[in-house]
Amino acid sequence: MPEQRKFNRIRERLELKLPVRVRCREAEDFEWVEITRLIDVTPFGAGFTLKHPVEKGRLLHMTIPMPRQLRVFDHVEDQYRVWALVRYVKTMPTTGSEAPVFEVGVAFIGKHPPRSYEENPSRRYEIGGTTADKLSIAEDQVEESASTDKRGFTRHNIPVDMLIETVNDKGEVEQSEHTVAENISSWGAAIYTTLDLPVGRFIRLTSDQYHIAVHAAVRGRSVGPAGLPRIHVEFIDREWPL
Repeated sequence: MPEQRKFNRIRERLELKLPVRVRCREAEDFEWVEITRLIDVTPFGAGFTLKHPVEKGRLLHMTIPMPRQLRVFDHVEDQYRVWALVRYVKTMPTTGSEAPVFEVGVAFIGKHPPRSYEENPSRRYEIGGTTADKLSIAEDQVEESASTDKRGFTRHNIPVDMLIETVNDKGEVEQSEHTVAENISSWGAAIYTTLDLPVGRFIRLTSDQYHIAVHAAVRGRSVGPAGLPRIHVEFIDREWPL
């Protein structure tokens, strides 16, 4: 078989509805596990849906009863345990009463995570290159400052009433608080809150004023005027309609 033809065939996505166990560490002291099913798979990545929010650049650990001919290591093990980099996330359309579902696409990066992941599980990565059996990822990725906006969008000092919600490891709402944003842009906000939300946690923000619900990642924490605690967040699934 010509090498180019073999190269193309091995990358074709196969529609295998295999069960998969997905583990995500949102922060140093919080992680969740979700059982779902693959939509499609190749030796280098997979697609599936999740009830938990994730963002592009995060690492997930996956356990799959993968056919051995699709594996690049652990060919004799019953389960294929592989680390994956989130490359694509899309919020699926739902009715107002349904919980959100996220379509996710990942690239497999190998049997072990980078050392920097253990130091900071909320770190985001980019694809750094390829080798014979796996993708490499860039570990020197620069995190955005908590005081800056994605793509340089201007913050507006508009007080926006919103509901903060966190989801536990079972996908259920665990904490909630009605609060107000100190300032906001299309892709981020500074929000006053008494909730203990570490950097890396995913939250859902709902505004009756703007008739919108968005998911966000906590990028930083600080203390505002009069000693009020606040979090700095980046919206991860859509823009805020300013």
